[in-house]
Amino acid sequence: MRLTRASSYALHALVHIATAKPSQPTPSHEIAKAHQIPERFLLKVLKPLVGAGLLHSVKGPRGGYRLARPAREISLLEVIEAVEGPIRGTNAFHSEGPINTIGRKLDVLCSQLAEQTRKQLSSIRISSLTGQ
Repeated sequence: MRLTRASSYALHALVHIATAKPSQPTPSHEIAKAHQIPERFLLKVLKPLVGAGLLHSVKGPRGGYRLARPAREISLLEVIEAVEGPIRGTNAFHSEGPINTIGRKLDVLCSQLAEQTRKQLSSIRISSLTGQ
């Protein structure tokens, strides 16, 4: 499996926030600087995490982001699907005729692999990436 840049940035941001001072929101510019992420792109990545209920956005001069739940309750699956959408197994090649039987079998296989990936990602928590 290969993570997109957006998913990787989201995971870095959540781990950064999880290890920051819990009494203060973490500003996006701090996350961007610490992980060498363009801040404008980071903000686009953080928005769906807020929408998915994984982060809280705090407005104002001392604003930033906080985890909406403890890091031990947030799975990698939630983060990746918030940014990328649902993980699905799909066969890119479909045709008519006898090969279509192979295509259907590949569809089933791809769906099974996607479900295994989803299960594995749902078992890994942000807290396991923090070293705490």
